[in-house]
Amino acid sequence: MTSKDVRQRFIDFFAQRGHAVLPSASLVPENDPSALFTTAGVQPLVPYILQGSHPQGNRLASVQKCVRTTDIDDIGDKTHATFFEMLGNWSIGDYFKEEAIQYSWDLLTDKQEGFGLDPARLYVTVYEGSSGVPKDTESAEFWKRAGVPENHIYFLGDDNFWPKPKRDDAYSGPCGSSTEMFYDLVGNLNITSKEEFLKADEKQQVVEIWNDVFMEYKKENGEIVGKLEKQNVDTGSGLERLLAVLQNKDSIYETDVFETLMQEARNISETESDARIIADHLRTATFMIADGVLPSNSDRGYVLRRLLRRAVFHTKGKKLEVRAISTCVGIVVDTYKDTYTELAEKTEIIKQEIEKEVEKFQKTLQKGMHQLEKITGDISGQDAFVLFSSYGFPIEMTEEIAEEKGVSVDREEYDKEFAKHQEKSKTASAGKFKGGLGGHSEQELKYHTATHLLNAALREVLGDHIEQKGSNINPERLRFDFSHPEKMTDEEKERVAELVNKWIIEDHIVSFEEMTPDEAKAQGAIGVFGDKYGDKVKVYSVGTVSKEICGGPHVERAGVLGHFRIKKEEASSAGIRRIKAILS
Repeated sequence: MTSKDVRQRFIDFFAQRGHAVLPSASLVPENDPSALFTTAGVQPLVPYILQGSHPQGNRLASVQKCVRTTDIDDIGDKTHATFFEMLGNWSIGDYFKEEAIQYSWDLLTDKQEGFGLDPARLYVTVYEGSSGVPKDTESAEFWKRAGVPENHIYFLGDDNFWPKPKRDDAYSGPCGSSTEMFYDLVGNLNITSKEEFLKADEKQQVVEIWNDVFMEYKKENGEIVGKLEKQNVDTGSGLERLLAVLQNKDSIYETDVFETLMQEARNISETESDARIIADHLRTATFMIADGVLPSNSDRGYVLRRLLRRAVFHTKGKKLEVRAISTCVGIVVDTYKDTYTELAEKTEIIKQEIEKEVEKFQKTLQKGMHQLEKITGDISGQDAFVLFSSYGFPIEMTEEIAEEKGVSVDREEYDKEFAKHQEKSKTASAGKFKGGLGGHSEQELKYHTATHLLNAALREVLGDHIEQKGSNINPERLRFDFSHPEKMTDEEKERVAELVNKWIIEDHIVSFEEMTPDEAKAQGAIGVFGDKYGDKVKVYSVGTVSKEICGGPHVERAGVLGHFRIKKEEASSAGIRRIKAILS
């Protein structure tokens, strides 16, 4: 079964069961422009889940492009990838545990409409309960009814709650217990106890291929504060892992989405692990650039830059030739062009941007090598960190060069320096995931509506070339990034603030309508039009002042916002300005 077959069978399965099929959203989140990347199929749907409805209906399905970099150090093993496709189906206040579990079982095991996996090789985990959430015996019973033997069902802790409490302490939004499905890769494990299952999971003898999250609770800053108005289902399966199982491959890098790319990556690398890293990172970079991400020193651009530098590091001689870049990008485009047409449309831009970044880094490498030659004796952790932060040297590269010189690197001190760097980055980016829409306190809703007014005021004062490039909202302030070639004058800032406050005093009603993207465009709504939207979108209006495509939510009237004041206007990056403002 090819990747194209798997995508189509998944879509057909849920379409036949009343699910509206949504196109993949961009890797750059639209509902929350300040979040770095779309990391799961549910991410674009969070506002609708919180509000209890979606323009396309209450049953939805999609194949979503995703990027996750939390496991970047694991790239090179059998199962991890930074870019992946997430197969998912959702119920917003429609069906819940029983029907979701039956759908999962049928999709995985049915030979006619599903994937025809051997039921005897499937194992499931459910939530054992904690922190006011009860043990999920209900899901266990539904699995038994579907056909799973009791000794193939195991109760686990935080791994079966989304998001995982230890990983998302500051998370605000919908949450709930989950049930996960695993497949026996060996074929004859015959696991009969929880202990045996955990050992098999640790040895990668079983692999997770599906996950159902039952979202019925709401979190604020990591704490469960109550139940949602409606019970919801969020499911997900990584296409690449599922392909490895269905195509009987030992790793995701042997499946048809990687096969040709890996052949080229092996030609420019020393080891199989290096080839996997190169293939993964260039594939991810191709998709990122197609969705508008460009290399830079911050946020998404920095992630892209880091991936390309790691790819260079793992090539033979630390050099990635233009020919190899062109070949690898061409392979990715050919592999996905029928599914993601934007790749073919932007092939030359993708190649050019990767070539420019690689050339720049390879020049920096030479400077870093010169700096490294100046260091006598062992390399301190601070020196190693400077090589990383100033010259882009991954610590692995520094250690490899040090070994060749017969000296050592103080890795412990480097790790401490890097930890400080991470903490600073974490502090600086706190709230990214809850940025524009992650938090839903009363004050954050006010700032969300104020952001729409600010956008409208900027367009009136500076011109229609103004486009939103990012935002970040917390209870204390809003941050808004926008396209503009020069610093704003004091008069321009004053005029923008005056307009926003004028509209607040006029107490315009905030409302929304559901319509097609074409209708939204015809009405003058602000939005990035293309294939990213479904058949229907929400368009929020603040009186006659502002009209934007937005998932919401907002306050009901502008008059509750208070007094708007710009605290700072500064450069964010080339051609991008940033405003920080408060309400009082």
